[in-house]
Amino acid sequence: MVDTSDEWIRQRTGISERRIAEDDVATSDLCIHAARWAIKNAHIDPLDIEMILVATVTPDRFFPSTACYVQKGIGAKNAAAMDISAACAGFLYGLDLADGLIRSGRYNTILVVGGEIFNKIVDWNDRNTCVLFGDGAGAAVVQATDESKGILASYIGSDGDYADVDLLDQKLDKIQMNGREVFKLGVRLMPEAAQRVLRQANVSVEDIDLLIPHQANLRIIEAVGDRLGMPREKVYINVDKYGNTSAATVIIALDEAIREGRAKPGDLLLLVTFGAGLTWGSTLLRL
Repeated sequence: MVDTSDEWIRQRTGISERRIAEDDVATSDLCIHAARWAIKNAHIDPLDIEMILVATVTPDRFFPSTACYVQKGIGAKNAAAMDISAACAGFLYGLDLADGLIRSGRYNTILVVGGEIFNKIVDWNDRNTCVLFGDGAGAAVVQATDESKGILASYIGSDGDYADVDLLDQKLDKIQMNGREVFKLGVRLMPEAAQRVLRQANVSVEDIDLLIPHQANLRIIEAVGDRLGMPREKVYINVDKYGNTSAATVIIALDEAIREGRAKPGDLLLLVTFGAGLTWGSTLLRL
């Protein structure tokens, strides 16, 4: 469809495979599937969930929210539900919000989901974007715990001056991106965000057991790890299998890292991401 090759894609992005949802699958379908697994692993009843936060820029509809469809799909009748539109930073925005709501004492159990079906907004004639994105979802149940584990520090930020660097063209209904500018911003902002939560928690890079960065492309991931001084073996990478799943990348990677044994109980994990807006965020947590 475009002037490219498998070799070019692998060399420039590190992506070997992607998952593309079928035409009759909605973002909420992926989110419901991920949410059910998270609920099962957390050993809770869906009726215990008090808030559902779905991070997505590819909602089923403009309204009602995708989160409402998720609430219906998992039977979480007692939960309030809303979407978060922060592009690739959306899941960490959701974690930050959930952390604050639980620390306030008003909520005990919050479901945070990141889900996207990007193939519906990709211009398949644009080589700069059509080789990058995949579809997927991940979810986490957030609850109060003792201070020695869970979310230790969290930070989110934005800068609207860069709103046009990565956007959805309203006329074409397709994503447009300035790849060179996105690369420069990503390799600057993610290390800065990461350092900020390290300072908040008074820990050093050497204390981190695993860095889980936004899976935008391999070059950005490696550059972020290098700037932070993280050894390659402590940087989690799965962009080769899924491409950039936007708001879902970090939670999919976290889930896989745990299931593969790369992230173990007691480990200190650093999650960091950035996305359109411009938005960015970082979360420091102990399993």
